[in-house]
Amino acid sequence: MKRMLLFILLILSPIAHASAATYVDASGISVDIISQTPNPARPGETVELTLSVQNFGNEDLKNIVITAQPEYPFSQVDGESLTKTISYLNARQDDDDAATAKLKFKVASDASAGTYELDIVTTDSSGATKTTTLELEVRGKDYAQVVTISKSRIDFATEEQLDFVVTNTGSSPLKNMKISWEDPTGTILPAYSDNTKYISYLAANESVTVSYIIMADVNADPGLYQLDINLEVEDYNSNISTISTTAGLFVGGGTDFDVAFSDNSDGEVSFSIANIGNNEAYSVKVSIPEQDGYTVSGSSSTIVGNLEKGDYTIASFTVSQQGAGGIPGSASAGPGGNAAASAASTNSTTSNNLQVLIEYTDSAGQRNTVEKSVKLSQSGTTTTATAGQGGMPGQSSSSSNYVYILVVAVLASGYVMYYRRKHGENPAIIKKLGSLAHHGKKKEGN
Repeated sequence: MKRMLLFILLILSPIAHASAATYVDASGISVDIISQTPNPARPGETVELTLSVQNFGNEDLKNIVITAQPEYPFSQVDGESLTKTISYLNARQDDDDAATAKLKFKVASDASAGTYELDIVTTDSSGATKTTTLELEVRGKDYAQVVTISKSRIDFATEEQLDFVVTNTGSSPLKNMKISWEDPTGTILPAYSDNTKYISYLAANESVTVSYIIMADVNADPGLYQLDINLEVEDYNSNISTISTTAGLFVGGGTDFDVAFSDNSDGEVSFSIANIGNNEAYSVKVSIPEQDGYTVSGSSSTIVGNLEKGDYTIASFTVSQQGAGGIPGSASAGPGGNAAASAASTNSTTSNNLQVLIEYTDSAGQRNTVEKSVKLSQSGTTTTATAGQGGMPGQSSSSSNYVYILVVAVLASGYVMYYRRKHGENPAIIKKLGSLAHHGKKKEGN
């Protein structure tokens, strides 16, 4: 009997030992990631994990609790639980028998690109726990923005610098970027280069300026033109995406004028007004503003209408110089001789620059004012006067002629008297000399 009992114990002992050895707890649970959406995770967005929970032990498990313990940059999503429960797991499961659990997390908006750890704790009905550390990749958004900041308006046939600022608004670096632009009408074209520029690398939240020299066709109509801008971006995985946008550029605007002294007649001064710019000027108004040294009689402004580029017109005003009675050079000497002439000459040599204002509406509809300083020419208006002693200026030349005729008449009369005394009467000669003397007396009387 004792031998029989001993034999039975020897048989049961290995079985009991095997039962103790094959008992497994939560340490036999394997947790893996089946899928991740999005993959990689994006800063500021929600990432969802689908987990595979598998029991590879030799004993069935009940009420397995899956708990996530997120740390930066992961956090709990409002309204979403960090805990999932699996009611039952068979022993020795293969991949097809594994249970699944889904968990959602919020990714911090300031998270930089990289790989981050996430702890998942499993607890079975016996209270045994196991921690599994998962690795999640976070990658920044591959976004870029193009902003035109340097110009909103350019002129015709003029070299202008146009700058594009490219900003990486995502949180991942961008590389091998290509930026190009085009005006579909062909009015605006690049100069000295083509329309394509390259950026080898642009870090997150950084900007780079791309510059072009451009020109607009001189024969085009003024107006707003559209630039189509394309930006090709290569992301972290060498995938190329294209960002397209548009910008507006106004061609046209202001102009310039040349003002020249044209004529001075009876105190009325005329100016030539020429549009020397590349744009038409509308509703052109020419004015003589108040200024020291000059006064305007009558209207000080005149509207000359529209002036196309290259056109000119004439504007006239009645202008006098204060203290001289007229435009420099037009004053004449009055009674008083050389002193009066000298005073007029002094006034004519004072400042003879006249300020002229030109108001016009440009091709963009803006009202502009241009001020010009016009030199009044003296070469065509100055009168050289020489005052005679005790007489009016300009009499000296005529007086000399009268004196000459008087002398001739006196000499002729004296010769007649001398001839009569010496030779007697000769009718022909006396008549001729008498006529000459009489003509000289008549001139003197005048």
